[in-house]
Amino acid sequence: MPSKPAIGVSAAAAVVVANMIGTGVFTSLGYQVIDIQSPLAVLALWIIGGLVALCGALVYAELGARMPRSGGEYHMLSRIYHPVIGFLAGFISIAVGFAAPVAAAAIAMSSYLTSVLGLNTHGPWMTSIAVIAVMAVTFIHLFPLRTIGLFQILVTTLKVILVLLFILFGFALATPQPISFAYSPAVVPEILSSEFAVSLVYVMYAYSGWNAAIYIASEIHEPRRNLPIALIGGTSAVMLLYTLLNAVFLYSAPISEMAGQTEVGYIAARHIFGETAGVAMSLLIAFGLISTISAMTWAGPRVLQTMGEDYAIFAAFQRANRNGVPYLALLFQFVVVCYLILSSSFEAILIYIGFTLSLSVFLTVIGLFIVRARDQQRPQHYLTWGYPWTPLIFLIITGWMLVFLLWEKPIESIVGLATVLSGLLLYAWNSHLNSRMTRRVAAALTD
Repeated sequence: MPSKPAIGVSAAAAVVVANMIGTGVFTSLGYQVIDIQSPLAVLALWIIGGLVALCGALVYAELGARMPRSGGEYHMLSRIYHPVIGFLAGFISIAVGFAAPVAAAAIAMSSYLTSVLGLNTHGPWMTSIAVIAVMAVTFIHLFPLRTIGLFQILVTTLKVILVLLFILFGFALATPQPISFAYSPAVVPEILSSEFAVSLVYVMYAYSGWNAAIYIASEIHEPRRNLPIALIGGTSAVMLLYTLLNAVFLYSAPISEMAGQTEVGYIAARHIFGETAGVAMSLLIAFGLISTISAMTWAGPRVLQTMGEDYAIFAAFQRANRNGVPYLALLFQFVVVCYLILSSSFEAILIYIGFTLSLSVFLTVIGLFIVRARDQQRPQHYLTWGYPWTPLIFLIITGWMLVFLLWEKPIESIVGLATVLSGLLLYAWNSHLNSRMTRRVAAALTD
């Protein structure tokens, strides 16, 4: 860790935007339209998901202003509830919170590249491209913090420009599909259905990252002021872009052609630009996912580093190179990402991430009520707008989504719960090591 925070609000906001605009928005629509037929209901998914993410960002902005330290939910839940709750949240972040989204982004990037290049999407090219991409980004993140920040701003800016061009040319050039975004009575039952709730998991996965800046809070200049700006500004911008981008997908490409497909961006690009230009645009989409891989490669190891400062079993991961980068934590995440790339399917990773991470975020948002009741001191720079309604909206919709997900996708959800519970074994092991060390110290003092 550097002795002095080195990045400003622009780099922090870039981390938020890059974490959000990634795999989900270019891939998840294909799974949504299998069960949801109304275009308006599909857009409602993205609007509701964006509002939920914004409510979460509003809450996290206050919690981050109160507790400005890297580590995300690990640090906040340890302070709000008990160290064991924070430990479990940190374990989730280490196990799946960042490694799995990096793997999913790398798989999606490889899927786009292999599709447009005419390669076998289920062959060795698929995994090789994904692993090489993650390896290259991991190497860049061994450089000084300012270099990492500039790289993040550059790749994120290029991706946002790409999305804006896609939206602009999509509405201007595409032949409209025979669909309507107008309201009809059939929309309400679809929105209240279990299929909508499960699809909201994919949408919330696409919005995941709205809290990304909280994981690198210690590296942000004046975090009490800049952290809320990065979280709220980045989330609001992405919500607008997501809604327009999915409207373009539905407007330009047949729903039947996108249903069940991962490369919905590629399908839409072919209909908007034609075969040749569509291939070029799809290549740009693939390379645009580098910013997502980069943002999560930046944030994830900081959780492990912060835990290494607090727990003996993770002590090695607090070590930093001469640039202040936690290199062992970075390399550990790289190994986990490669394992997931080689062993997991894209859809299974999405469900697994969605359920497991939502548990941590749900508890964190509840924590705002506890913190306000316990601590009468208010942050100087920011208080949650719309309190208590904003955290309540987030909790109601996220809780509803979790219940339906557990019902509709029990295997992935149970695996997620098992991951959480397995963290208790590590916590018990750490407590055992601490007890042994305490006894040895006591015995040495006695002698």
